[in-house]
This record gives sequence, structure tokens and C-alpha cells, in this order.
Amino acid sequence: MDDMDRTPGNSAADALRGRWRDCLVAARGGDEGPDPLPYADHLLARWAEPQRRYHTTAHLAAVLDHVDTLAGHAADPDAVRLAAWFHDAVYRPDRSENEERSAALAERALPEAGVPAATTAEVARLVRLTVSHDPADGDTDGEVLCDADLAILASPPKEYARYAAQVREEYGFVPDELFREGRAAVLRQLLELPRLFRTPHGAAEWEARARHNLGTELELLTH
Repeated sequence: MDDMDRTPGNSAADALRGRWRDCLVAARGGDEGPDPLPYADHLLARWAEPQRRYHTTAHLAAVLDHVDTLAGHAADPDAVRLAAWFHDAVYRPDRSENEERSAALAERALPEAGVPAATTAEVARLVRLTVSHDPADGDTDGEVLCDADLAILASPPKEYARYAAQVREEYGFVPDELFREGRAAVLRQLLELPRLFRTPHGAAEWEARARHNLGTELELLTH
């Protein structure tokens, strides 16, 4: 892996490195294999790129926390955790192929890091699923990753407002009118879904608050 020296040393980054190490070692069935930490540092450097405002290491940590909350629902929670690490590892707001490129990165890096082929394939599948956030019925790994990624929608009002502002900053190159139109279309698409959250916890704890937040943001954008 390259670009492994750009992630600053701090307690938050150290905690994430530890989480990556534990997850990778579990996914490959033991300690044998390359040192996990250079892979963590490479990924953390990606998550710290300057074009990011919302899709940062803070988002990564939050998704991992939510995966931990939902892990009992997953068939392979270690694969889901690895997918969380990779799901926005490639992120350019002006491009549409981020998920595909992130999945391809996982397909290159994980075999080198000692992860079995079946787990690598599952991680890549899960990363690609975040294009639609629409897992099939019974796809419990997909349900956990998608719910964890969308859990920000159920945040308290101030946190949700900060999230919405950060998304706007990431799309700072888009004129206001075009951004409002595009963002409103995304919000309407989400609100039209029969269910935002597929896990029992997500449905019970996050669905109502998320719909309220989405409706409020849509009203602010269109009035």
C-alpha cells in the first residue's frame, strides 16, 4: 500500500487503527498475514482527504459504531465491518463511480492483507450495495451496512443540521439552485421508500426520526 504516512497520530486515529486490526485479524481467521496497520493508515489517509466534509473519519467511526449496535443481525459482522471501512474509501463528490472504485480497492487490498476470497467478495458486494441502499429481503449483512450508513438521518436536529451543512460543503462547486433541486430529489426518493431501515433496531429506533428530519430538510429547501 502507498501513501501510508499522511494520517496524523492522535487518539481517534489510534482507536480506528485498533478497530481495523481487530476486524482484519478476525476476518482472516487469526494473526497470520501482513501487518494490519499499514492498511489502516492507507485507508485513514483516504478518509482524511481535503475534499471531504461529511465523508470523513468521523463518519467512518460512526458507521462502525452503528454496525456494532446492529452486529447481532448480521450473518458475517466482520465482513460488514470491513465493508464499512471501504464503503467511501474512494470519494469524489464530482464523480459517480465512487462505490465501484471503493469496491475495486477492497478487491485489491483484502487478498493482499490475507482475507479469504469469499470474505473479500462479500465485502465488495456490500460496498456496491451502498449505491442503492436497497438490500434484498434476507440479506442481513446488507441490511446492517445500509442501516448503519443511513443512521445519520435519525440524528438529533442539531446533528442532522450539521450533517446537511457538511453535505452542502462537499458540493460547494454546485450552484445553490441546482444543489437545492438535486438534494430535494434525493430527499423525496428517500421519503418515498416503504422503509428506510431494514433491521429490527433501525426500524424501531431510527425510522420515525429519520423521516421527520428528511421532511424538515425538504421543506426548508423548497419553501
